[in-house]
Amino acid sequence: MIERATPIDALSAPPAFEDLLRTTAEMDTPDGFKAELIRGKIVVSPFSRLRYSRPMRLLREQLQSHVPDGCFADTSPFLFRFPSAERGYGPDLYVAEEEAFEEDGLHADGAALSLVGEFTSVSTKDADWNEKLDVYGRLVPVYLVVDMQDSEITCFHDPSPHGYRARTTVSFGEPLRIPAPFDFTLDTTI
Repeated sequence: MIERATPIDALSAPPAFEDLLRTTAEMDTPDGFKAELIRGKIVVSPFSRLRYSRPMRLLREQLQSHVPDGCFADTSPFLFRFPSAERGYGPDLYVAEEEAFEEDGLHADGAALSLVGEFTSVSTKDADWNEKLDVYGRLVPVYLVVDMQDSEITCFHDPSPHGYRARTTVSFGEPLRIPAPFDFTLDTTI
């Protein structure tokens, strides 16, 4: 008997969000890759290129001294769930409540995020600028898109049920004001 793979699209009912999220979080991805739940599909993509390490570290170090009490800034690959949007993302950089990591589970609640930073690549740029912007814009106070192809950083803030209400874009090297709950000027020289 020959077994054939069955594409998810051919199944009678699509997998439930929680099942997809659990599968995504439990995947044994190859070294240097991460899995996310984007547009209802499990997407495996490589970690950022080596040249992204310095800007990620510099941004995280600046953020760390301005994070709200009970929060921390990190770049560790954790999956955050957004149940109302049926999505699960592993941001490149984030500021989250410490308490969210005291749970026994594989993914943290997206509501614990106060800032997300995504560093664009050719393969992720569309998701970073569109789908993630839409999902984060309903919940996360500050979203930074570090556009590595265009050498710009955009700060979205003031989330609402319809998405972010404010944004500021600067070229690398120009100061960028990061609003509350951080309230400081970011040095974007990378």
